[in-house]
Amino acid sequence: MKQALIVIDVQEVFFNLPENYLYQKEDLVLRINQWIAAARRAEVPVIFIQHTDYNNKNGEFYVDSPDWQLHHGLDIRPGDAVIRKTTWDSFHNTELPVLLEGKSIEQLIFAGAQTEFCLDTTIRAAYSRGYKSNILAKNSHSTLANAVLTAPQIIEHHEHIWNGRFVKIRELDEQVF
Repeated sequence: MKQALIVIDVQEVFFNLPENYLYQKEDLVLRINQWIAAARRAEVPVIFIQHTDYNNKNGEFYVDSPDWQLHHGLDIRPGDAVIRKTTWDSFHNTELPVLLEGKSIEQLIFAGAQTEFCLDTTIRAAYSRGYKSNILAKNSHSTLANAVLTAPQIIEHHEHIWNGRFVKIRELDEQVF
């Protein structure tokens, strides 16, 4: 089965501004890079998704602003696809569907941020588009606490909903690739 690793919205805004710090942000990039390294060893394409705002020059995701950049610690290499999106759905009005179809990708492996927003929306959209045997990279996605739930509670809640329905949650050592 042809796979692709999709890394969603791991951008500087979540590491530069204390009010936006992702839960376990330092370890998150390390864990994602481990998944990236494993994907590269298996010759699985790595696709980075970058949330982009073309209109609000003062916004956190304004194109080409420092906070908009993909995190400097990610192992991004020439040839890796970087897809800009303007909504929570990485498929909506982006070149992601065409890229995946062009590579005959059948299974998506997800990592990134934020758990309950862009990751959730993209995971569900992938399932609705026919990607039925997807994987979530365990401990490789994160979010922020909100007024109701802590970040670990949000993560646990979404993993409970997703696992066995939209994705299978796997550890890196489970021979995913």
